[in-house]
Amino acid sequence: MESRLKVLGHPVHPMLVMFPVGLLVTAVLFDLVDTVGGPDLLGEVAYWNITVGLVVGLLAAVAGTFDLLAIPTGTRAKRVALTHAAANVAVILLFAAVWAVRLNADSRAAGGALIAIEVVALAILGVSAWLGGELVDRLGVGVDREAGLDAPSSLRPPAATQRIGEVR
Repeated sequence: MESRLKVLGHPVHPMLVMFPVGLLVTAVLFDLVDTVGGPDLLGEVAYWNITVGLVVGLLAAVAGTFDLLAIPTGTRAKRVALTHAAANVAVILLFAAVWAVRLNADSRAAGGALIAIEVVALAILGVSAWLGGELVDRLGVGVDREAGLDAPSSLRPPAATQRIGEVR
């Protein structure tokens, strides 16, 4: 199925997701370096990376919702997309909580607890990114008019790699 939201013939959601992913990952790296003695400026930059990452993440979510709603119910693609969306909502909520704590703090630097939340959010983001890749690369969602919306998981070995004599 092709994306319902396109710019110059290209789906918008995949174009937008790279920004929040890059910004949020970089924010966590900056917070880690700041915590172990790096320049104080890194905590401030991390805070602003989170701020912009959240804004663009919400824009990516809106674009992704257009594609999600177009996926037929009962398909593997719909199940994967719902899991992908739920994981992204969790990531946005976790980073929003970190952002809110830092918003009015005396220092924009993150402490151990906030960094722990950020790391958990990044782990969820990694799973979600893999699911997004599964949707686009394996299931063709948003890019292929003739997508196989019930294609098996890319984690399953292809039939050609099964052991000789193995019965399905």
